[in-house]
This record gives sequence, C-alpha cells and structure tokens, in this order.
Amino acid sequence: MASEREESPTVRRRRLAAELRRLRKESNLTTGQVAKALEVSQSSVSRIETARQGIKINDLRALLTLYQVPEDKATDLLNLARQARQQGWWQAFGDVVPESFQAFVGLETEARQRCSYDVSLIPGLLQTPDYHRALVHAELISRTSEEVDRKIQFRLARQQQTLGNDALELCFIMDEASLHRLPGNIKAGQLSQLVEASERHNVNLHILPFGTGIHAAMDGSFVILRFGAPDPDVVYLETQLSGLYLEQPAAIRRYNLVYDDLQAKALDARASRDLLTKLAKEA
Repeated sequence: MASEREESPTVRRRRLAAELRRLRKESNLTTGQVAKALEVSQSSVSRIETARQGIKINDLRALLTLYQVPEDKATDLLNLARQARQQGWWQAFGDVVPESFQAFVGLETEARQRCSYDVSLIPGLLQTPDYHRALVHAELISRTSEEVDRKIQFRLARQQQTLGNDALELCFIMDEASLHRLPGNIKAGQLSQLVEASERHNVNLHILPFGTGIHAAMDGSFVILRFGAPDPDVVYLETQLSGLYLEQPAAIRRYNLVYDDLQAKALDARASRDLLTKLAKEA
C-alpha cells in the first residue's frame, strides 16, 4: 500500500493558475491585454488562469517577462509549470475515466482531508469489485467486458493510492439508505469491507440513520477536499455526465456548515461500526 503523499500535477496546475491570475492583477492588465501580448485568444488566457488549460513554457516565460517577475520567482514558477505537465497515475486510465473525474482524482491525491456525504451509493473508495461491477452493469450504457475490467482496475488503484496515503484523513458520512440497496449476492462482502475500512487509522466512517429525518443535505451527495496553504479548498459535486467544482469561499463555508450538521446527526464511529457489523452478520 502507498504511504507517501504523491505530488499531483493537477494541484500544481491549479497553484500556477492562481499565481498567474494574481500577477496579472498586480500588473493592472486585463486578460485581453495579456492575450494580445501573447498572440493567443482571450479565452485561452482565462482557461489558463482557471487551470482548465496548461501553458506552454515559452508562453509562460513571455508572461513572466510581461509581469516583470524577479528571476528567482520566475525560476520557481517555471519549475512549477514543468511539474504540472507531468502525468499522474490516473491518466493511464483515460480510456475509461472522464476528464472531469481525472481532475478530481488529481486533487484528491494531494488533499490533506477528504470529507464526503453519500446518499444512495457506497463511496467509490470503499466499494468492492463486485459492487462496482454491479453499478457499471446498472448504467444505461453498453460497455465491453474489457471496459468493465478497466474501470474496476482503476477503482482498485485509486483505493490503494488513497486509502494507503497516511497523510490523507478520510471522513465518510453514508446515508443508511446506501446499506439497504446492496444486492443480496454481494451484500455480505461489501458490508465486511466497510467494517474493515472503518478500522483504519486514517478513516472516520459515520452512518446517518433513517431516524434523522429531514436534514440539510437532502439535495444530494458531495465531497469536500481540504488543502493546506496556499491551495484553497474545493467542493465537488458529481452528476450523470460531468463533475462540478465549487471554489468560492461562500460555497466552501456553506458545505462545511452542512457537513458539520450531518456529522452531529450521524452515529458516532463506534455505533456506525457496530451497525455495519450487525448487518454483515445478518447478510
């Protein structure tokens, strides 16, 4: 199992983008003026500054000259750009993993804390291969057996990289509904894996019981990725077709408030493990 934090090119690109945005504003230049100086489109500058697009090293050098960045600082940013161009382990699965989720995994790889609330699904990081295979087959999408196997290989690789990362604290709140949607033939195995996961030192697993009633996250699942400075936190919302990233401070505060409320209403770690153990024995 992995134990050291892997440097993520996704995080490096995000950090570089924030720094370039800050430098442009300090130089009192608009994205249009920068685009004209670089002879690129204004939309390209915007995508670079929001980390949706990388930047060529020669273009970065031109930008740093335009912003009159000191040589030592420029060298650091050039090195950061080179790191941002490296391949993350997850990119080897680009044939079966959408770009939006690859970006999420890149952020997850270097987060300090990952907190999620899941309504109907077992969290991907805690799924057994049999459970994930059942989910893939339930999708209204035709897939070959090779594609299904590749998706499972990716899920297992992500679990190994993330659960084995001692520097990452993993916090899961699972709605009790997800435990009662397990097919009978895989129920015992999946519940047993949840029990094992709850015993890991870097995992905090809580069940939100049916008795909670109405709560602040009735509208769905979400993930909060928390980083140390200088990287801001991110909220990730997944849909059927893509993923949505929220980085505005107000949005982060809102989801932190919701998560705290869910945690206060959920069973504590011991009671959650006891419930999972009981259900596993009954399966």
